[in-house]
Amino acid sequence: MRFLFDKAACQNTRRALRREWLLTNGLGDYASSSMLNCNTRKYHGLLVAHTPYGRHVLLSALEESLVGEERSFCFSVRQHPMTLHPSGHQFQDAFEFDRRPVFTYRFGNARIVRECLLVRGETRLIIRWSITGSGLPPTLLRLRPLLAYRSFHSLTRENAHLHVRTTPVAGGFSITPYDGLPSLYVQGDGLCRFMPVPDWYRDVEYQMEHERGFDYKEDLFAPGIVDLPLAGRTSLYLTVGTSLCEEDIETLWARESAAQDAAHAAADGMIGHLAAVGNDFLVDEGDGRPSVLAGYHWFDAWGRDALISLPGLTFCAGRTQAGLDVLGTMAHEMKDGLVPNYLTPDGANAYNSADASLWFAFAVQSYMATEPGQGLAWVRENAWPALRAIVRGFRKGHGPTVFIDGDGLLHAGDATTQLTWMDATVDGRPVTPRHGCPVELNALWYNTLALTTYLDRKFGETDSTADGMQLKRLRKAFEQRFYVAEDGGYLGDVWRDGYLDKSVRPNQILAVSLPFPILKKTLQAEVVECARDKLLTPFGLRTLCPDDEAYCRIYRGDAKSRDLSYHQGTVWPWLLGHYADALLKVARDKNGAVRALLDTVTPLLCDHLSEAGIGSISEVFDATPPYVPNGCISQAWSVAECLRMLTVLKTAAPDVYAHWEKEAAFRLACTSKGDTADVCHAFLPVGGKTIAL
Repeated sequence: MRFLFDKAACQNTRRALRREWLLTNGLGDYASSSMLNCNTRKYHGLLVAHTPYGRHVLLSALEESLVGEERSFCFSVRQHPMTLHPSGHQFQDAFEFDRRPVFTYRFGNARIVRECLLVRGETRLIIRWSITGSGLPPTLLRLRPLLAYRSFHSLTRENAHLHVRTTPVAGGFSITPYDGLPSLYVQGDGLCRFMPVPDWYRDVEYQMEHERGFDYKEDLFAPGIVDLPLAGRTSLYLTVGTSLCEEDIETLWARESAAQDAAHAAADGMIGHLAAVGNDFLVDEGDGRPSVLAGYHWFDAWGRDALISLPGLTFCAGRTQAGLDVLGTMAHEMKDGLVPNYLTPDGANAYNSADASLWFAFAVQSYMATEPGQGLAWVRENAWPALRAIVRGFRKGHGPTVFIDGDGLLHAGDATTQLTWMDATVDGRPVTPRHGCPVELNALWYNTLALTTYLDRKFGETDSTADGMQLKRLRKAFEQRFYVAEDGGYLGDVWRDGYLDKSVRPNQILAVSLPFPILKKTLQAEVVECARDKLLTPFGLRTLCPDDEAYCRIYRGDAKSRDLSYHQGTVWPWLLGHYADALLKVARDKNGAVRALLDTVTPLLCDHLSEAGIGSISEVFDATPPYVPNGCISQAWSVAECLRMLTVLKTAAPDVYAHWEKEAAFRLACTSKGDTADVCHAFLPVGGKTIAL
């Protein structure tokens, strides 16, 4: 999918600085900035690399100038106190993103186009500048690399510990600013010249960090000047990496860009686009252990997030082996039937989740659904021991707070813990206390028991499962504790100490959506209707009904303010996958239900793709119009579950889906935003053709 922003969109700096692009390379490295190439987050950078000490911003930015004998043009931009300087954005004529950012600048009759890419499987950035037109007086492109060399969670200031010395290499220089961190190699093509002129650029500001209540100023180190003479050439190249580039840069660019373009061209329609975006989250961080990054920019690998995301990112996206590899990793890292919630390279995993193991069972079910024959054989050999360990572990109990009560229901946590996905805390206390018997944990527990019972029959084993009477008793206890007949009927959120928290939350939808639903069929429609009427928005499901006195309309402010509203109304797109599953189970008119849901989420899958993280789906949205996006600009389970939702809807009503996708393509093709001429054109390939107005 190609997004093209015109000059008016680029000159509207208020909005342009909030539109961000992202490149990844499959190793956990990334490059990212705003569409003006002005960093607005401490997480932005042209080369953010995975190191033994976590992700580090190595190359923050480049200061770029066209230099002539009589006149120069600086076309880069940074934010300093009260100003954008240099003001290179005033020359920006367009921005295009089609899985690669393309910046166009105009100087009279001449144009310069900057393109960036990351080499797959290598910590290396390549930039190409293409120059066309006439009347361009400058004779060279002058670059000043601006280095941060710090954790992407922190900021840096001018200091005497940085090693300023550079070493000449072919076409440029290398530098090792700090012991223990990788060296950086900066190399240009052709007649590239480097002049060491060490200096600090002080008080660079990051607008988004300021808004989020964090430190937002830092100093960047410039080791010197890189000059790339034009000398009649129309294209100039620069590579920046953690190893020496010994290949011709232009040849490397041609090969890598062709390979990436071919992969992106194969992505057909909205499902194909989201499948391509989903590849950003699948990484091999160098320890031989495949993992799923929960979101960009700041999340690492989380067990719960990975397993919720896995069906969409892999099995629905045609990356089955990648999904099986991650499942194998999770099974290997399991401890007493618990899947780690946080995975670390040194193996010091955190097992602070009661539901990650139960999501493992759902991921296995998703694989079995895509491979009905071969899948069962793989499950018996690779996943069956882990599934049995999960059931045995929960039956035995995990300490005093995670156990099965006398009715067979799963109890998790105490007043000081957060063991479900609604895990925000403020001042060490849970914002949404959910200790006791949470509704979705018990839906997942029943689903896991029913799955192992089914596999027992298939495999002829009986040591880890529940029999039919136990499952029936569990369903009865669940209904007695959670069902609320008032208000049209719905499920409460947590049973604790003889009391039901009757908050209307989306967690109840899992009692209907899972392959083995714990809620009896006669009550399922009531739950779906409750979610539709009180929680469904065009961007996902609210985490709390607006009628609740604890409801928060917006997700904004400092960290404390955001945590207080994180699960108190804030909209989460990932819940749409299970809402779609539940909807189709109760719908009498499947075509009508599919059409209605697709119409509802069209703003998420059209308008939103051209804001925040361009082409991707954000972590959360405000609970009320205009549903402002927030959190991570590209979230694994948002992308994955929206992709799985579309796959489910397409399977249920293929003709309805095909019609909607054409309508979505036209909506994407010409989207006007706001009361200015701030226009984005997006082009969606459908059925081998690119549809646009």
